[in-house]
Amino acid sequence: MTDHEQRRSLLRTGRDHPVTPAELFFDLVYVFAITQLSHLLLGHLSIRGALQTGLLMLAVWWAWIYMTWATNWFDPDRRPVRVMLIATMATSLIMSSSLPEAFGERGLLFAAAYVVIQVGRSLFILAWTRDSLSLHRNFQRILVWQVGSGLFWIAGGLASGVIRELLWVGAVAIDYAGPAVGYFTPGIGRSSTRDWNISGAHIAERCQLFLIIALGESILVTGATFSDLEISAVTLAAFVIAFLGSVALWWIYFDRGAEASEQAIARSSDPGRTGRSAYTYLHLPMVAGIVVTAVGDELAIAHPLEPASLALLATVLGGPALFLAGHALFKRVVFGYWSLARLVAIVALGLITVVGQALPTLVVSTVAVIVIATVSFLDGRVTHSVPAGSSA
Repeated sequence: MTDHEQRRSLLRTGRDHPVTPAELFFDLVYVFAITQLSHLLLGHLSIRGALQTGLLMLAVWWAWIYMTWATNWFDPDRRPVRVMLIATMATSLIMSSSLPEAFGERGLLFAAAYVVIQVGRSLFILAWTRDSLSLHRNFQRILVWQVGSGLFWIAGGLASGVIRELLWVGAVAIDYAGPAVGYFTPGIGRSSTRDWNISGAHIAERCQLFLIIALGESILVTGATFSDLEISAVTLAAFVIAFLGSVALWWIYFDRGAEASEQAIARSSDPGRTGRSAYTYLHLPMVAGIVVTAVGDELAIAHPLEPASLALLATVLGGPALFLAGHALFKRVVFGYWSLARLVAIVALGLITVVGQALPTLVVSTVAVIVIATVSFLDGRVTHSVPAGSSA
C-alpha cells in the first residue's frame, strides 16, 4: 500500500458510520470523569463550587465531543486512529483524575492534560489529511484556536485562586467561540459548516451514548446511597422517586425524539451546522442537568424527611430544569419549534423553588418527578417531523 493510499484509508467512506467498540472503550474514561464531576459538586455545594464544577465540565465535554467529530471522519478500526484513541484515553484519564484538585494542587496537571488532548489530536489529523485539502485547512484553523486557548489553560494552571479561575474562563470562551465563528484565522480564512461533511447519524448516536453515561452516574448514585442506609418505608420511597426521575429524563430524550432527531440530521442539507448547534453545544446543558440531578438524588435519598435546603432545591429542581432547557433548545434547532411542555415545566420547577423550603425533601422530589413525567406523557402525543432537506 502506497503512502498516499494509506493516508486516504484512514478516512471513513460513505455516510453511515457505525459506532465502533474502540469508541465505546474510549468512553469508559468519561464515565470516570462524570463521576468525578458529580462528587466534586456534591462536596462543594456553593455558588463558587457550582461555577468551578461547571467550568471543568465545559472542558471535559469539549475534549470528548472533539474526539466524536474526529472519529466521525477517521475510522477507529484503522490502527493509527486506534493508537491515537488509546493515547488520548490515557491522557483523558490523567485529566479526569485531576478534576477534584483542579482548582488546587493539580491545576497545572489538569490544564496540561487537556491541552495535550486537544492539540495532540489536531496534530495527528493534520499529519493524515494532507490529501484532503478542506479537512486539512479546517484543522489548521482549529489548531490555531486550540493553541490560543491552551496558553490560557496553562497560564491558569500556573496561577492560583481567582486568577486561575479568570484565565480558565478566558480559555473556555476561546474554545467555545471557535466553532461559532468558523475558527476564523487571519491568512487562512474561515471554515464553513458545509465543509464539515459528517455522518449525522454517527454524531447523534455518540451524543446519545454520552447521555446514557450521565444517566448511568445517576443510577449508580441512587443505588450506592440507598445501599448505605437502613431500609424503611421512607428511604424506600425516596429511592423509588429518585429512580423514577432518572427514568423520566431518559424517557423524555429517548422515547421518540432521539430517533426522529437522528433522521433529521441525517437528511439535513447542512449536517455540519446541525451537528455544531444541536449536538456540540446543546447536548452539554442536558448532560450537566443530569449530573446536577444525580447530586440532588443523593441528597434526597439521604435526608428524605428533612426540610428542603437551598442546595437540595438547586439540585433536585435545577438539574431537571437545566436538562429541559437544553432539550427545548435542541428541539428548536432540529425540529424548528418550541416545546411548550418543556417551557411550562421549567416555570413550574421555578415556582416549586419558591415554596420548597417549607416542604420535606421527599415531597419536593416527588413533585419534581411528577413535573418531568408529565412532559414525558405529553411527548407521546406529539409527532416529530422536519421538512426534507432542512438545515435545521
